[in-house]
Amino acid sequence: MVTIYDIAQMANVSAMTVSKVINNTGRISEETRRKVKKVMEELNYIPNSNARSLVLQQTQILSLLITDITNPFYTSLARGAEDGAKQYGYRLLFGNSDEDYAKEKDYVDMILSTRVDGVLFAPAGDLSLKNLEKLRAHNIPFVIMDRAVPGIESDMICGDSKEGARKLVDYLIGLGHRRIALVNGSLDVSTARLRYEGYAEALALQGIPLDETLIIHQNYRDYHADDHLEQLLEQPSPPTAIFAANNVLAVGVIRDLRERGIRVPEDISVVCFDDLDLSSALDPFLTVAAQPAYQFGAMGIQLLVERIRGSSVPESRKVILPSELVIRSSAKPI
Repeated sequence: MVTIYDIAQMANVSAMTVSKVINNTGRISEETRRKVKKVMEELNYIPNSNARSLVLQQTQILSLLITDITNPFYTSLARGAEDGAKQYGYRLLFGNSDEDYAKEKDYVDMILSTRVDGVLFAPAGDLSLKNLEKLRAHNIPFVIMDRAVPGIESDMICGDSKEGARKLVDYLIGLGHRRIALVNGSLDVSTARLRYEGYAEALALQGIPLDETLIIHQNYRDYHADDHLEQLLEQPSPPTAIFAANNVLAVGVIRDLRERGIRVPEDISVVCFDDLDLSSALDPFLTVAAQPAYQFGAMGIQLLVERIRGSSVPESRKVILPSELVIRSSAKPI
């Protein structure tokens, strides 16, 4: 087994110098650093991460906790986070809460036992406050992703859910739709509240009354149409368009409409918040408010690393990334 003493002898430097190169500490000339690294490569030396973390009081490991890995928004966010972490010299541990507070708590406990340096945290909802407070009590830096949690101030990367929802509903109104249904997430999630507000505001600005019978609230991840869709379609004046508050809900709505022989957009128009995965690029169909999901992850890592390294930054920073209205073929004029 190769040790730092073997490297020191071969590079003709002290063991202390080798240690400084491995841990990236102290003042060492670039020539010496290159020489030591060259010897490390020749000897196939892999630094002991546990020993390194004891010296630096850091593990060079970050954690990303998201709510639904099946949602293409979060898979793209995770890619941005992974690439960003690698750029800064960190490894990334991944967790998926499935929009479940208990599972989220289990991951937070695992994060604390793993001694990660910081966390990108996409909350399941408002009740995630307890889990975030637990991280703060253990002095683990975190950046909140996508969803605000009332009662806690921290760095945050989020989208403009209200404005994106308003754009989508404005687009449908422009096509002549006035009976527009909303299939939304649970109101204990901040993005669901904001998308509801954007929906309601767009209707109000056009003088269209808000009809609560056209609104469904449920878990973002688990779409169950049996009762809800019947509730919408069997009304005396059914909706001519549906706004789904995320892409998972949109796919569920369209699937169940097709099972009932209802065509999109010939019989009913459908739009949604967030784009689909890469496979949809082969036959783009849904009109969406697309968020820059990759940038969520990459920028989240940047804020987190700055916080970990003690950069001169304000107590909390909030970055709002705008969505883009992408018009395709899932909605038509009436």
